[in-house]
Amino acid sequence: MNPLIRWQPSPNHQERPAGIPLDMLVLHYTGMRDQDLALARLCDSEAAVSAHYLIDEQGDITQLVAEERRAWHAGQSCWRGHRDVNSRSIGIELVNPGHQFGYRPFPAVQMQALAELATTLLARWPIPAQNVVGHSDVAPLRKQDPGELFDWRWLADQGIGLWPRQGCVAGDGDAAPLLRHYGYDLVDAGDEPAVVAAFQRHFRPSCCDGRLDPETLDRLHGLIDQLR
Repeated sequence: MNPLIRWQPSPNHQERPAGIPLDMLVLHYTGMRDQDLALARLCDSEAAVSAHYLIDEQGDITQLVAEERRAWHAGQSCWRGHRDVNSRSIGIELVNPGHQFGYRPFPAVQMQALAELATTLLARWPIPAQNVVGHSDVAPLRKQDPGELFDWRWLADQGIGLWPRQGCVAGDGDAAPLLRHYGYDLVDAGDEPAVVAAFQRHFRPSCCDGRLDPETLDRLHGLIDQLR
């Protein structure tokens, strides 16, 4: 089923650079007190931020930027070695006050609308499951969204993104090469706790302490195993 979408154009976009594929889907929360404030900011030329879509907590979808255009949602970010995430991605904002203003679970109707929209996007664009990510995955030193209350496992069950197999052989305890292999950016060793925490928010949300415990390492190996 195709979701109903209303159109409210944002001025904050530009042409995508030639030769760069559109092969990523980046999910965010708005992190503002209410949806009206979030929508106003995404359409404010002085704010210089935008996304392609906004989904409110009632499941209503607003399109702000044409998919063929480059929206300004990811900022300074990196995934699988690509540092211009905006040029190769579609950004979806989910209305949620975020950690600053009263973080709460994402309603089922909002998640269902997201799944329906994402399904149409994945049918239209060559986005591999590995490239369905959160803002915190592509900017782990700066961002936490959509956060540990976002149900990535349910989304993967709908065929959108990946969820780790468990019970894999954990091997040695060096996570950095595996995190890099999956897509995370580690500039130096000091980044590892923040990157591990971002991984946990996505794939082990019951504990996001940035520590590489056996369960976290097992889930990381479980993801790598799916890429083989």
